[in-house]
Amino acid sequence: MQAIAASSSVLAGLPSVGKAAAAVIGGAVAVGAVPVVLGAVGFTSAGIAASSLAAKMMSVAAINSGGGVAAGSLVAFLQSVGAAGLSLTSQLIVGSAGSYLGSCLYNYL
Repeated sequence: MQAIAASSSVLAGLPSVGKAAAAVIGGAVAVGAVPVVLGAVGFTSAGIAASSLAAKMMSVAAINSGGGVAAGSLVAFLQSVGAAGLSLTSQLIVGSAGSYLGSCLYNYL
């Protein structure tokens, strides 16, 4: 009788393994998607791509700030990430958010 109880406790832990796997995958996908999405929008390592959404954002930011893109603005931050990648702190934050969303998605499905 104890062998049945032991095996059922192992099976009871499987949903936790699935949720943990979903969290790990969610975090990895979130961190990996940032450079892909920024590159698609036009924030590349070589600079802002011509005729892209990033170029339009830069134009609006420059007009609104009187001719230049203000340091610390959203456009400046995104260009920095597009050029240099995410810092370790940013990777941890984005990865944590992705892990949370992955585990929530696991619960939803």
